[in-house]
Amino acid sequence: MSRIVVDTSRCEGHGLCEGIAPDVFVLHDEGAVEVLIKESVAGGAIEAAGTAAALACPVAAIHVTG
Repeated sequence: MSRIVVDTSRCEGHGLCEGIAPDVFVLHDEGAVEVLIKESVAGGAIEAAGTAAALACPVAAIHVTG
């Protein structure tokens, strides 16, 4: 099982993660990103989307752990 985590202290609100994985992330009007998938995920499309967003994040604020 993996978990998708955003380090909000590093996040600058670029919104790339939401563009790459809109089912996993949402960018609020004030620039804060929220992970929509709260529970752990086991492989598949959700984990792949989280990983793609993590790789694209310019400030390395996203991590897929597990």
